[in-house]
Amino acid sequence: MLDKSVPYVNILMCRPPEAKKVNFTLPESFSYAMYQPGDEKDWAEIETSVLEFDRSVDALCFFQDYFMGSVRELERRCLFIQNAEKKKIATATIWWEYSGMRRDPWVSWVAVRPEYQGLGLSKALMSRLLDITEKIEGKRNIYLHTQSWSHRAVKVYEKFGFQITREPNLFKYANDQYEEAIKLLSKIYSNYPNR
Repeated sequence: MLDKSVPYVNILMCRPPEAKKVNFTLPESFSYAMYQPGDEKDWAEIETSVLEFDRSVDALCFFQDYFMGSVRELERRCLFIQNAEKKKIATATIWWEYSGMRRDPWVSWVAVRPEYQGLGLSKALMSRLLDITEKIEGKRNIYLHTQSWSHRAVKVYEKFGFQITREPNLFKYANDQYEEAIKLLSKIYSNYPNR
């Protein structure tokens, strides 16, 4: 869930190809499913449930504009977790973006419905998504954009070898908030309970 009590700062992360592979498995009664036509409604509901969009209809419009021109790619790149009743409750996508002329894989739209958070699903989702990424893209840098509102997710991404990057001009981001992001995250993490 987004923590909108902290200032919003863009965070860009990169996972180098030599990053150590970590595997987390799904808890019993959950399963993976790849996108099939019609799943965009589930995607929109999941993303709205974590406050990425105010309304499901807005999320659905975004999905249709951004992804629906490449349905075959969606079927290879958009991953869901479903519960025992086959209800889709989490999602993540490995898409691509261009930084200048360079085409890079980008982890996009990672979300777990709030009532299912804390069960290890996001870690299992990332494990599977990175396996899919390597099969499709090979061993290469993988990028993602997140923000300070997702500071808990940054910690999860770090477990998978993602590091906050200074690299400028990635996709549509100037990446000019690096220093601000590092300072803000340091302050936020200093208030985390010790575990």
